[in-house]
Amino acid sequence: MPAGIITAMEVQKRNKQRVNVYLDDEYAFSLKSEEAARLHKGQHLTEADVAALEAQDTLARAIDTAARFLSYRPRSIQEVRDNLVKKDTPPPVIEAAVQNLEALGYLNDLSFAAFWVRERNTFKPLSPRALRHELRQKGVADNIIDEVLAQIDADDAAYRAAYSQTRRLRNLSRREFEHKLLQFLQRRGFGYRDANTAIRRLVETLEAEENDYFRDNSDSDLSLPESDE
Repeated sequence: MPAGIITAMEVQKRNKQRVNVYLDDEYAFSLKSEEAARLHKGQHLTEADVAALEAQDTLARAIDTAARFLSYRPRSIQEVRDNLVKKDTPPPVIEAAVQNLEALGYLNDLSFAAFWVRERNTFKPLSPRALRHELRQKGVADNIIDEVLAQIDADDAAYRAAYSQTRRLRNLSRREFEHKLLQFLQRRGFGYRDANTAIRRLVETLEAEENDYFRDNSDSDLSLPESDE
């Protein structure tokens, strides 16, 4: 690390929030403007001073990077770690940044998992099994997953997922409707029993509310096969 006397400090042309610091008339390092404001021309910096300033700046950059990543939507701790790894952030700096963000309340896996489940439940209902898989992929611990999934009504989620397809599947025969809906719900992670219950409930609702929903109502029995699942 260079040591010397600060001979100039210049705001960067492309980033007005950073300042280039020159020691003995040579560029030495850059800092965020608020950190540079604590320095002044003529100040002598030792090697230890410079090392401390650069370490502090590296951490600040990592926190800023994570904050930008978090600005789009809440993230799990593991997602933030992975993002910083992609930016070639040193492991000790990643851990320091994560601890800082946790202390400030910006990172919390329980809050993230609750958000994720709430959003899925609202816009793309999935089975508890599928939600568990997604949260595990994002590095959320099983005890946290258990806590948030305990609040999920799988029957209700399956019904709402099925209902979301009613416009797309209109004018099919009831047999075709049931078959396509069963495949759809299984792709969403619902087991046969939950899917079958949701389909039967939805068919009853549609037949009661819309006489002409199905192209062919001649089948009096649901065509879904039995299953031992």
